[in-house]
Order: sequence, then structure tokens, then C-alpha cells
Amino acid sequence: MTTTLREEDVDRFRRDTPGTEEVVHLNNAGSALPPRQVTDTVLDYLREESVRGGYETAAAHADRIQAVPDAIARFLGAEAADISVTDSATRSWQAVFYAFRFEPGDRILTCRSEYASNAIAYLQIARRTGAVVEVIEDDESGQLDVADLERRLDDDVKLIAITHVPTQGGLVNPAEEVGAIAESAGIPFLLDACQSAGQLDLDVRRLRCDALSGTGRKYLRGPRGTGFLYTHPRLRDRLEPAMLDLHSATWTAPAEFEIAPDGRRFETWERNHGLVLGLGAAVEYAQQIGLAAIEERVTALAARLRADLSQIAGVSVHDQGKRKCGIVTFSVAGTDAAEVQTALAAAKINTSVARPTSYQYDQEVRRLPDMVRASVHYYNTEDELRALAEAVERLA
Repeated sequence: MTTTLREEDVDRFRRDTPGTEEVVHLNNAGSALPPRQVTDTVLDYLREESVRGGYETAAAHADRIQAVPDAIARFLGAEAADISVTDSATRSWQAVFYAFRFEPGDRILTCRSEYASNAIAYLQIARRTGAVVEVIEDDESGQLDVADLERRLDDDVKLIAITHVPTQGGLVNPAEEVGAIAESAGIPFLLDACQSAGQLDLDVRRLRCDALSGTGRKYLRGPRGTGFLYTHPRLRDRLEPAMLDLHSATWTAPAEFEIAPDGRRFETWERNHGLVLGLGAAVEYAQQIGLAAIEERVTALAARLRADLSQIAGVSVHDQGKRKCGIVTFSVAGTDAAEVQTALAAAKINTSVARPTSYQYDQEVRRLPDMVRASVHYYNTEDELRALAEAVERLA
């Protein structure tokens, strides 16, 4: 049973994370600091590969490599056959989206807080096929309005695709409610969980999504160059991937091939096995802590940071939604966000900048400035949050 994390637990996580001795890392929604267990897994494999040979090392660790989808499946409440291991969240998401076959008049419903990469893909397909992209409005809290979603449903809607946690704030969209509506209507539901995986307690059975994409490098604390995809059989069986190779399909006769029946159909043969094992180590590390405990601490730390920043004259916090997570966005009056980020970096405090080019649908309504994004994780401390608030107060 998962319990609230104690101070001694946090101390142990920080001992596992050498980077905490060097910086105050509040850029976990960009790329989190990995625990040494992840880094050692990757480096040990690469060292062995360098002296043993690539194919030979992969063969020697075949069981461990094949166990990674099992770990991800447990992490998501899925079956191993439903999991694809990829090199990024983007690759995972695109593997599903570009497998749909849209026709003129088909409607794609998305959220106002949608991320740029996904929106660009919608617009490309709309331009190519004549499909139509529609943005679901937000409710008074700033999250996706489920009532507006229900009003828009008809036989022309071929896909509902939203971002769970947007890049531009602490909002958590009501994915479970969207999943229930989509399932009842028989419409495929694609969930971008790039920034929720690893900080929120995800279960695809509760979410009722047909597909979910995620990354290793963010809140999951895995290596860069890793990603994963969940696909429900009811969707997977009707999709033919846009690209295939000898891993995702089998060449059965000179003029015949068969597509892999499971998650392998969205994978490719070539991959960095050291990174794959590092992803598996990150998933296991998170599961040992417990996702419910992680979510509780991350959410509480972010709430504390929002409260502290809100008390500073000249600082505006821009997060919305009934439910919020570990991402905190803010601006300082009279000071460009990039200048704030640079000043914080000089104090060894890592943050990032959220710019409107990443969230044009949201920008249409909210007219946000460039914002500083501080994203907390369970290994951060209240002292580190105070250090950020004090540095921002000096700037303000």
C-alpha cells in the first residue's frame, strides 16, 4: 500500500540523484534528473556492448530487454501486448495518429490547450485529406469543457485527441471523463500523456483511452531518446501503421506480409537497447516509490510554490484548471521570461520558458506572455522552492 513520502524518503531519493548536489532542478517537465540506477543501467550496457559487440550484447540481455514492455504495462494497468517501446513520445503519438485514414469531412476534436507538435499534425492531415480540426472550448476553470465535447459528437467525428497535461501550465485535463464519453460514443480517444506519465497515477482502465503516448525523459526520470505507446486491441486491430519494417511485420511470401498482432506493429527493429533498459529501470524505480505517493508530493509542492509566487508583487501565476499538477507557470512584470530564466540559471536554478508558438489555440483566448515554467518533482525540497521564490522576488 502506498503511503505519504517521509523526509527520510526524500533524502534517499536525493542521494540516488547526484544532480541535486549541483543544481536546483525545476525543469522536470522538460527533462528530469535521472536516479543513478537509471544512469548506471545505461552505461553498464554500453560498456559491455563496446567490448562484446552490439548483436552479442543484445542477445545476452534479451530477457531483460523483453521485460521492459511488461514493466510499462504494469505501470499503466495494461497488458504487455498493448505496449510499444519507441524512441520518444512524439514517435509514439505519430505512430498511432498517422495510421488513421481520414476522408473529407471527417472531424478531429482536440483541446484548446493542445501542444504544437500534435496541432501541426492535425493541420497537415486536414490539408492533405480534407478532414476538419475542431477545438473543444474550456469551461470556467480553464480545463476542457466536457459538456461542449458531448455537444459536438456526431457520426463525422473520427477521433478525439487531447493533451492530458499541457506544456503551458499546471492544468490537468479531465481525461477520465473524456474517455468515458468517447467509449460510450464508440469514437477512438488518443491521449498525450507526455507530461503526466511519472507525476500522476495513470491507469488506462480508468482513462478508457484507445491509445496513450509517453516519454522517458520527463517525470518518469528515464533517459532521453525513449518513449512508449499503449494501444487498446479494439483500436490496434483496425490500424495499419504508416510505416513497417521486418520487426513490425513479417515478410511471409514474395508478395505477402503480415503485420504484428501486438504492440510491435508500432515499433521498429533498430533501437538503443541500453536506453530501453534505462527506461525499464526508471519505470521500476517509480513503481517502487508508488505513483500515488509521487502524485501527492508533487501536487503539494507545486501548490506551495504557486502560493509563494502569488505573494510577490509584480509576479503573475498563470495556471488554470480544477485539478493541478507539478507545473507552475508565471511571469514577472517588466521582465522578459528569458531574462528571468537566465538570472535563475546563474543562481543554479533550472527552469524553462513557455512560448505561445507551442500553444496557439490557447493563445487565441488567453493572450499569454512568454512565461517561466518551474516544474517540481518529488526529490525537490521546500528549501529549493524558497530559493526560487527569493530569487524571483529580487528580480521583481
